[in-house]
Formats: sequence, structure tokens, C-alpha cells
Amino acid sequence: MARLKGAPVAEAAAPSRMSAVRRAVWSREVRWFVAIGVASTAGQASLYWALRLWWPPVAANLVSLLVLTVLNTEANRRLTFRNADAGPLRAHLGAGGLFLLGYLVTSGAVLWFRHERPGASPAAETVVLAATSVVVTVVRFLVLRLAVFGRRARP
Repeated sequence: MARLKGAPVAEAAAPSRMSAVRRAVWSREVRWFVAIGVASTAGQASLYWALRLWWPPVAANLVSLLVLTVLNTEANRRLTFRNADAGPLRAHLGAGGLFLLGYLVTSGAVLWFRHERPGASPAAETVVLAATSVVVTVVRFLVLRLAVFGRRARP
């Protein structure tokens, strides 16, 4: 009788351990994603600001976002989602659709801002770009986590 009473407790402990492992993995992934995202946003904003001295906003955003998306995707593939069963090709193809979404949203925000404040400086545009990038990044994390890197090789 003692064995029967103890068995369900042991079985209940196993899912609890798995849940703790999942939370630890999720926590690690979020920390890495945020660190890489902050660096990427700073890099994109800096590159945008520099390119904006010579180019129109849409072109500066395209180049800065393209360069930083490639670097960001590779950093996330290697560090954030390092245990996922997704190679470079799958990672970069999946990020390609996210790049298009991010480009449309951030360019739209900058163009809207320029329409509302025609005399605004490139520095002010850069602030709008960075703020919009934060919103895009949250969506990017969820899509990468669930769709691109969703199949896990090991916890």
C-alpha cells in the first residue's frame, strides 16, 4: 500500500522537473534574445543615422535593417536557440519573412513620423525607428521561437 501512495508523487515530480527545465530554457532564451536585440537595435539605429546623412529614410532603413537582420539571425541561431534543430538555411529563410514585416513596419513608422513632423532631424527619426523596432522584436522572438526554431533537439 505504501508503494501505491508513493508512486503518484514520484510521477507527479517528473512533470514538475520538466516544467522547471522548460522555464530555465525559456528564461535563458529570453535573456540572450534581449541582449542580442539591444545590440542589434543600437547597431541598426547607428547605421541608419549614418546612412541618413546621404540617403532617404526608406533606403537607409532597408540597408541598416538588412545588415543587422543577418547578424541578428546568426547570433540568435548560435546563442539564443542553440539547442534547436534548425540549420543556417532554415534560420535565415525564416528570418527573411520577418525581415520584410520588420522593414514595412519600421519604414511605415518613420514615413508617418516624417509626414507628421516634416522638419524633424534624422536623430528624431532614429528614435522612432528604434522604438518601432522594439515592438517588431517581440513579434520576431515569438515567431522565431515557435515556428523557425520550434523543434527542439535537446533541452
